[in-house]
This record gives sequence, structure tokens and C-alpha cells, in this order.
Amino acid sequence: MPDPNDLSCTPTLSQLKGYDEALALLLGQAVVLTQVETQPLSAALGRVLAAPVRSRIDVPSWDNSAMDGYALRAADVPTPGTRLALSQRIPAGSVPAPLQPGTAARIFTGAPIPEGVDAVVIQEHCRADGDGVVVESEVRPGANLRRRGEDIAAGAEIIAAGTRLLPQHLGLAASVGVAELPLVRRLRVAVFASGDELVMPGQPLAPGKIYNSNLFAAQGLLQGLGCEVVDLGIVEDSLEATMAALARGAREADLVLASGGVSVGEEDHVKPAVERLGSLDLWRIAIRPGKPVAFGRIGDTPFLGAPGNPVSLFVSFLLFARPFILKRQGRSDFLPRPWRVRAGFDWPRPDKRREFHRARLERGPDGEPRVVVHPSRSSAVLSSVVWAEGLVVLPEGRSLQVGDPVDFLPFSELLS
Repeated sequence: MPDPNDLSCTPTLSQLKGYDEALALLLGQAVVLTQVETQPLSAALGRVLAAPVRSRIDVPSWDNSAMDGYALRAADVPTPGTRLALSQRIPAGSVPAPLQPGTAARIFTGAPIPEGVDAVVIQEHCRADGDGVVVESEVRPGANLRRRGEDIAAGAEIIAAGTRLLPQHLGLAASVGVAELPLVRRLRVAVFASGDELVMPGQPLAPGKIYNSNLFAAQGLLQGLGCEVVDLGIVEDSLEATMAALARGAREADLVLASGGVSVGEEDHVKPAVERLGSLDLWRIAIRPGKPVAFGRIGDTPFLGAPGNPVSLFVSFLLFARPFILKRQGRSDFLPRPWRVRAGFDWPRPDKRREFHRARLERGPDGEPRVVVHPSRSSAVLSSVVWAEGLVVLPEGRSLQVGDPVDFLPFSELLS
């Protein structure tokens, strides 16, 4: 085991992988799942679409009225004040007869347009007059008509493969008559937290022990991405127990995710265990927090190791595990989209590593949003990620002043 007091064990900055290089390496190993399952719309929310959805029909399927009013021929109303007899009433869902020349039809929103009609006048511009109607405005041909196929043409692609399905996608699919969707199989992820100091919430907290927050944070993050979680629980600090957990996870899942045990301490057994069972392709990245992030394989199963400090786990999951998982799911939007905003803080002493600091948006004196940062940089202050609304990207080696542009990664983007 390495001597923790031996500084030669600590890699220099030049030995660390840069963030961009590490992410590219990771994504290059993300093989998209090919197994597809068909599910009804009611079971598709949050899942990833495996193949494009195409419309089977024109939407609308017929010319229809955009408003409640009166359907007529524009030529039959040469001037405002013209009176037309009413020849029929057309509610939504009915099938109208052709319009008789010189007459109007009472019509309602969504109802089919009769043959011969070229305009609908809204009811606010008309006055009922016995068995007729007086049109009190000028009439333009085409007014208040929805034409067949105006929204969607039959055969058009309406939802792209790789889309994470939201309620609006399900509504759109239903609107063209699609009842079932082809979905990418859920990614199975085996997760465990290592450490003899860990106890489960609800148990007595003995001296020297801490509650296991990482397991629940990791499970929540995975479930938020639509993964199926294989819970391996707490793993004791021994090489044998760590190897057993890794081997089981590799058998039962598509990805193994571990928190803790990936540094160089005498009780950090994950790295040597992975190297005995398979290979380690990535270890230690020039970021803060989350430097000891590991990636490798146990047989054919990918492995991701996150630091044991709770903030480091949370941040490194969002930066590395999330895009890796999304790409494996076939998602087309696996990289986060930063917001470009102004800094509401000074940063006079930058780190040599790229920093992803906990931050949130507040209104500046000019009323525009500014990013403010949490006062603590400690990776053990888990309350900071509840306080925060996202992560601000602090470039390596660069100082900042209030008003400088920065990239902000909102949790609304990172947690789905």
C-alpha cells in the first residue's frame, strides 16, 4: 500500500487528465444500447425513443374552423351589415353538408368546414337576426380557417430517435393515433458506497460513523436519468469485499458505479480491485471538486468510480456519469448546454484546475441575473448543493471580476 505521507505518490498537475480530454475518452467508450422494447404511451414518460415517430395522418385531418362563429363565402358579404340566412349548424364532430349559396352556417371551433366555405367570421363580429345572421365586419377569404395538414403532414417525422420523452411528446404521439412507442431498454446500473465509517439512515450513529448519503444521492441521480438501479449497498473497506461487489455488479448490470475508495489511501481499495478484475483507463482529472474520478472495465462491463466526499460524488456524476449514461441510452442531448451569464462575484485566486463551483442566480443592481457562489469550497458541505441552482464553470488559471461572462450549468439541465 502507498505511504500517505510520501508526497511522491501525489501526481503533479501535468499527470492529471484535463476535463475535456477525460470527457472525450469517456464518451468514446459509451456504446449505445441496442435492445428495444415497445411500451404503451402510459409507460413511456421519461424513456428514450429508439426510432423516429412518423405521423400516420394529416393534422388537422380536414379543413376546420379556428373559432366559434359563422362559415360563409366571402363573396356573399360585399359590405359590412350584410344579412345571410342560416342554412345549418355545425358542432365539432359532425359532418356538414355543402354550404348553400348565399347562406351562412353556425360553426364551432374544430368543426369541419363545409364544401363551398372560404372564411369563418368570429361570433363577436356578427349579430343574430331571427333565422339569419348579420355580418358586421369585412370578410377576408381564408379568415379563421385551419387547413388540412397545416400542422403535420402524413408521413412527417414528429419525434426524433434519441428523444427523452416528455408529456408534450406523448400528447403529440397520441394526436396522430400512435398508441405504442419503441423505447431503448433501461440501462441497469449497479451502485455501492464503500467505507467502514458508513451506516444507513435510521440506525444509531456510533462514534466515528457517518450516515450514508452517497448511496441515496447516487440512486436518485440514476433514477432521474431513467436507469434501473441495482443496489449493492455498503461495501466494507477490504480488497476482497470490494472485488466481490465489483464482480457482482459486472454480472448483473450494464454499468458499475462506486463512490469512495478511488484515491490513494491505505483503505482505498476500489482502484486496485478494478485493476485486478479488469482495466483502469482513466484515473485522476484536473478538476475541482472530483479529482479522483476513475473509469475502466470489469470484463466487458464499464466501471465508474466517484470520490467519497458527497459534493465530489454529486458534481463528478453530473460531469461524467450523466453524459456517459445518456449517450449509452441513445440520447441526442447528452452534453449539457451552459447559460452565458455575468459573474456576481470576484475570483482573484483561481485554481490550477478547472473548478465547477456551486452557484445560483440572483438579480443584480441592474435587474439582470448574476451568478453568485456558495461561500464554501469544501467537498464535504452537502448542504451547498441544496442551496445551489447549478454549477458555475471557473476556468483554470483565470481570475474573474464582477460582471465578467461565465458559463452556468443549471441543475434543471443537469438532473434530467
